Amino acid sequence: MSEEVKKNNYSADSIQALEGMEHVRMRPSMYIGDVGVRGLHHLVYEVVDNSIDEAMGGHCDTIGVAINEDGSVTVEDNGRGIPVDMHKKEGVSALEVVMTKIGAGGKFDKDSYKVSGGLHGVGVSVVNALSNHMKSTVFRDGKIYEQEYEKGKSMYPVKQIGETEKRGTMQTFHPDDTIFTQTTEFSYDTLAARMRELSFLNKGITITLTDKREKDDKGEFVSEVFHSDEGLKEYIRFLDGNREPIISHVISMESEKGEVPVEVALIYNTSYTENIFSYVNNINTHEGGTHLSGFRRGLTNTLKKYADSSGLLDKLKFEISGDDFREGLTAIISVKVAEPQFEGQTKTKLGNREVVAPVSQAVSEMLENYLEENPNDARIIVQKVILAAQARHAAKKAREMVQRKTVMGGGGLPGKLSDCSEQDPAKCEVFLVEGDSAGGTAKQGRDRAFQAILPLRGKILNVEKAMHHKVFENEEIRNIFTALGVTIGTAEDSKALNLEKLRYHKVVIMCDADVDGSHISTLILTFFFRFMKELIENGHVYIATPPLYLVKKGTKKEYAWTENQRDQITERMGGGTAIQRYKGLGEMNAEQLWDTTMDPEFRTLRQVGIDSLPEADRIFSMLMGDEVPPRREFIEKNAVYAKIDA
Repeated sequence: MSEEVKKNNYSADSIQALEGMEHVRMRPSMYIGDVGVRGLHHLVYEVVDNSIDEAMGGHCDTIGVAINEDGSVTVEDNGRGIPVDMHKKEGVSALEVVMTKIGAGGKFDKDSYKVSGGLHGVGVSVVNALSNHMKSTVFRDGKIYEQEYEKGKSMYPVKQIGETEKRGTMQTFHPDDTIFTQTTEFSYDTLAARMRELSFLNKGITITLTDKREKDDKGEFVSEVFHSDEGLKEYIRFLDGNREPIISHVISMESEKGEVPVEVALIYNTSYTENIFSYVNNINTHEGGTHLSGFRRGLTNTLKKYADSSGLLDKLKFEISGDDFREGLTAIISVKVAEPQFEGQTKTKLGNREVVAPVSQAVSEMLENYLEENPNDARIIVQKVILAAQARHAAKKAREMVQRKTVMGGGGLPGKLSDCSEQDPAKCEVFLVEGDSAGGTAKQGRDRAFQAILPLRGKILNVEKAMHHKVFENEEIRNIFTALGVTIGTAEDSKALNLEKLRYHKVVIMCDADVDGSHISTLILTFFFRFMKELIENGHVYIATPPLYLVKKGTKKEYAWTENQRDQITERMGGGTAIQRYKGLGEMNAEQLWDTTMDPEFRTLRQVGIDSLPEADRIFSMLMGDEVPPRREFIEKNAVYAKIDA
């Protein structure tokens, strides 16, 4: 049959009916979000979620997670063990059904689990489908059972391999590198952040994380044990460890309203940022939802009622708003919902209307009791609210000044911006460059059709320690807002970022590859995280990676981004090489900067993402806040990754 006939022969045979595991392997992103770093780690979370479900049902209190030397991961718990008896409908062991059938598992049986974690409920079968090898070991009824799989298909029937006094399930899987083409290497720090989070959200459970690829000073595998007796109360203290509290206690409660278990913990600090983290069945709902609405309603109504009755608001010349009650607030809301309905762009926004009232009621009761029993703290909170209202009033004026200066407001672009000629934002990129010297080189080296350059003078304001109106009054920050064309504030949320008028879909931070450059990059990232988080969440922020060395021999020249690369190039070229160490972008000429750092064909851009909002918040507050000891400890721990110039 000719190619032309084949193309036009569109029949029933042309329709691919992909079922179960085949569909997972063909469309993995539908099940785990993506096949990059985030999707890779999601595999571990799916397996751990099964163990957490056992713990939430009261059947398990110990979970072990290990990254093995060969890059596989093992998750073991002391739960009931997946059933291994014959499944009547499928005619094979229940274990094989759970491992090889999409949508099979105890969490779909209301008698087995009242509430279950896991965002999509896709379960361990998806992990199996996306692994080139997986092994299930079940300890149940005094016996050990085992089954192995390749790419989701069982290699042999479930078999008994021994006897034991243990109980539980052990899963070992190795991700398929034909699917996870970017990387199959798990990050210990990423997994540690999630295991720590789970231990706080499920108090009383012990989770151990071990990295068998690396040993510590004592020659033992790197390992950490996560356990919390106080749950969210302890979580708040961990997240706010780098901030100064203004009240004496963490305010917390745990109750069940209308069959919805609700846990809340909060504290006020001296910062000017609002940090509220919400969870449903252990999932971080970073888009919020009905439980967050209930929390805000309960908090605002109760505090406003108290503030009005205290008389402290009498001299205030303007109304206080909900935002004012949340400045300097760190809070965590965790609810358990039997059948959660998720909405939003990334399916992490709770839509269950019946959750609003129970959360609002629980928060109101908690705060009323605390304010009555702690009058000094109550007065301090109200005074903080008044200061926040005054600052918001000042920030509104400063923000309006920024809005008037944006392109769409008719105020024109910043004078230092060298814009590009392309009008389609999806094709445009802007480089935020440190200093006029590097800015000049970048202007000469760029492709002016689609690349814009905005030089920044010195180190921008540290927004972590600045009041909001000071941020909007800062010239460099105003220039960033104006150049990007974005505005802050909507009818629904005065702090929301409007990305509709964003002029560039790639915002690239390009700083020197030294300590000062790293500091400036961190200051810019702190500003984006606190004031333009949506920019990061939508994948618009990148960091350029200029080379550290130029190795030359005669007419030959090669660039190196690491010391190892430099040494390899030097060895390959042989004797008589000359090595130039770049201490700044200004030391390169325009052609070199284009070739190494700006040319889309050869450059390396690192996209900035947020794996865990609570962990990102904690690190920014530690690095850029007032507390020195935690920052020193962090730098000492990570000094191995830093190259400090003499």
